[in-house]
Amino acid sequence: MWIVRLALRQPYTIAVLAVLVFLFGGLAIFRTPTDIFPDINIPVVSIIWTYTGLIPRGMSDRIVSITERNLTTVVDNIEHIESQSLYGIAVVKVFIQSNASLDRAIGQITASSQTQLKQLPQGTTPPLIIAYSASNVPVLQLALSGKGLSEQQLNDYGLNFIRTRLVTVPGTAVPAPYGGKLRQVQVDLNPQALQSKGLSALDVVNAVTLQNLILPTGTSKIGSKEYDVDVPNAAPETMEELNRIPIKTVGDTTIYIRDVAWVRDGFPPQTNIVRVDGQRSVLLTIQKAGDASTLNIISGIKALLPAIANTVPAQLKMNPLADQSVFVLGAITGVVREALIAASLTAIMILVFLGSWRSTLIIATSIPLAILTSVIVLSLIGQTLNIMTLGGLALAVGILVDDATVEAENINRNREAEPDKDLDAVVLDSAAQIAAPAFVATLSICIVFAPMFLLSGVARYLFLPLAEAVVFAMLASYFFSRTIVPTMAKYLLRSQKPGQEHVEGRNPLVRLQRRFETGFDGFREAYHRLLERSLHHRRTFLLCFLAGCLGSLALIFPWLGQDFFPGMDAGSFKASRARSDGHAY
Repeated sequence: MWIVRLALRQPYTIAVLAVLVFLFGGLAIFRTPTDIFPDINIPVVSIIWTYTGLIPRGMSDRIVSITERNLTTVVDNIEHIESQSLYGIAVVKVFIQSNASLDRAIGQITASSQTQLKQLPQGTTPPLIIAYSASNVPVLQLALSGKGLSEQQLNDYGLNFIRTRLVTVPGTAVPAPYGGKLRQVQVDLNPQALQSKGLSALDVVNAVTLQNLILPTGTSKIGSKEYDVDVPNAAPETMEELNRIPIKTVGDTTIYIRDVAWVRDGFPPQTNIVRVDGQRSVLLTIQKAGDASTLNIISGIKALLPAIANTVPAQLKMNPLADQSVFVLGAITGVVREALIAASLTAIMILVFLGSWRSTLIIATSIPLAILTSVIVLSLIGQTLNIMTLGGLALAVGILVDDATVEAENINRNREAEPDKDLDAVVLDSAAQIAAPAFVATLSICIVFAPMFLLSGVARYLFLPLAEAVVFAMLASYFFSRTIVPTMAKYLLRSQKPGQEHVEGRNPLVRLQRRFETGFDGFREAYHRLLERSLHHRRTFLLCFLAGCLGSLALIFPWLGQDFFPGMDAGSFKASRARSDGHAY
């Protein structure tokens, strides 16, 4: 009861608290990330090994098996390991325990892979280590196309120009584009020319390696100035210069690369193709990384596209595809709409049944306060606004009014019973009468969702936010029923005479409420008399009850028979049952 006394003694403090809840709740709504589902934090670290030309069995035996043994020795809290060996590529996925540190695991995996390089075949490149979570999903795709642009140009613009600008949007991860042809300098060998010159492919490789050097030349100080020194012939800068690289000198004749091969601006064999409206194109996939909001990512991408369009050719078109913000907005809007409908219907029900706009205003004020408090707490603990959290809030709307309704109705009842009593004393006595029942009722609802806190795995990430939203809202509802409801009742009900809201007049709500109470009182009395008679004639009541149950089963069973035996009506079903000679269906 101390909290009710404090609220009545310090009404301005309670009013300021309510205003702060409205302010910070609105701020939390706009700043909390919005998504379809909660973050499913199942940490996975992928290790991608590359050794061009090695067959899958060689990748498995010489790289993957060694990697897995080292990981089980060095890395802590491994849940399980999965691996896949392809031609020249091996992918090892390390699943970490949900309560383990992902940063610690990445550090241990990186250190293990660098040490492991000495044990692998010579020429194995260091692995690409990627931290992956189930929340890192594609949220938007950009189709790049344009008349007059080749697939190499589309891939080049997508990889080196557009992609580098998109990654500046917070929470965005943009992998390499799909489709197109990766621009690459190709050396096409002529086997007949190599054989006639007495050369091999290795001679060409050695020539390109030795004469395509990047050398640090430093500076040269001459007098009072210092100049940068450049060696222009160290690394060829054009295709013509690459074709003029000498391979071997025989007598007075020098054999160049152009004599046995041809260097061109080409591409490696294409492994994936993207078509837009039947034309070859390039696809950029934008992924959501971390706890960023899907809506913020997509809005940031779309806002950046006009600036990117000014830096690429005019014929290059960037068409957004698979926009997840449409589904997110649709899902969130649907849940919010249902919550508003539920809140409105609840307020109308209270207005009709209580017949007092003052009591309705008191109760209706506590609903958004409880909802906003739950949103603030959800934001503080790192949850997002998604279908599960908003669904939990929508589920709680119908039961949030219980505490405030019982409190307001009990105050009105006590005022009618003792009209000459001071209003503050009436509020205190009313709050004391329902303190324990209201608290137990609130805990009973919260206990229903307690098992969700014991879930594990994906189910925990999906359903725990729903339980948290309901529990936080219910606890907030009980708190405000002990603070804001008594405070508002102290001021709003003071100007209203006891029983005034129940006096018939021109207000149709008052007349409707009076008729409802009269009818409900009659129904309650009739039910009370029926219950008394049933208790006095127990055997007769039990026989009538069993006869009614059997009669209902007799009526329902033929229809069930039609469901189990389609095409058979009730009469034919009874006839077939008579011919069954006791066989059960």
